[in-house]
Amino acid sequence: MVDQDKAAKIRAGQGFIAALDQSGGSTPKALRLYGVAEDRYGSEEEMFDLIHAMRARIVRAPVFSGDKVIGAILFEQTMDRDFEGQPSAKFLWSERGVVPFLKIDKGLQETRQGVKLMKPIPDLDATLSRARDHGVFGTKERSVIDAADADGIEAIVAQQFDVGRQVLSHDMVPILEPEVTISIADKLAAESLLRDSILRHLDTLPEGQDIMLKLTLPEEAGFYAPLVDHPRVMRVVALSGGYSRDEANARLARNRGVIASFSRALTEGLSDAQDDETFNRELGRTINAIRDASVAG
Repeated sequence: MVDQDKAAKIRAGQGFIAALDQSGGSTPKALRLYGVAEDRYGSEEEMFDLIHAMRARIVRAPVFSGDKVIGAILFEQTMDRDFEGQPSAKFLWSERGVVPFLKIDKGLQETRQGVKLMKPIPDLDATLSRARDHGVFGTKERSVIDAADADGIEAIVAQQFDVGRQVLSHDMVPILEPEVTISIADKLAAESLLRDSILRHLDTLPEGQDIMLKLTLPEEAGFYAPLVDHPRVMRVVALSGGYSRDEANARLARNRGVIASFSRALTEGLSDAQDDETFNRELGRTINAIRDASVAG
């Protein structure tokens, strides 16, 4: 059975979900934005040590707590490491009141029919069992939509739900993330195809099989209201998708029932060179602004 205390926090929490799940491909950019140049590390192991140090600094900040940050998405290596001497997922829940999730996708396939499907996820059942043992509540899986192609979008949604059902079989809650690229000319048309496809697939889920959705902030305010209100949707969260933090927050505030799950926008303005007082103050401003935008609707 899904952990009911964590489910209650996700359903009713007045906050947002932090995305701390940069993988190998996105970590160098995240470190550069944090002020850590590539000449600071000479191996992948050193790179991951540095990004873990950044994440540890974020989660131990006083403002990073469950009254504003209701969940956090972890990279698999982060799940296998510690925060403050405790396994990371355990620390988040027991010390911060933050529900832990795990990123499970292994990257994207080449573009076909205007979309990038997920690559196969090897040994997923074993990973899910291990994550549940760590106290992880749910998962996140990302694919990308680059054009308003009906067949491509249907393929992406079908794949997302197939993997989601595998997650549900382990008594965990999947966050399905079919991201629409913000720069495409037919973004609104793609969003319309995506919404309708998701609604059709949601209607195939039996009672008790609830999922979450992570979606690009839409062109029209309230566009995803039918998904927010669907009985099989535990929560709809939004990715920042390349928008600045101010733009992302402004768009988010116009969408009732949608909360943030930002990555780059969460760490915007943070630097390895900042002392703890400056770092915590900047992070506090960021968390407060994202939280306010998340509950504005």
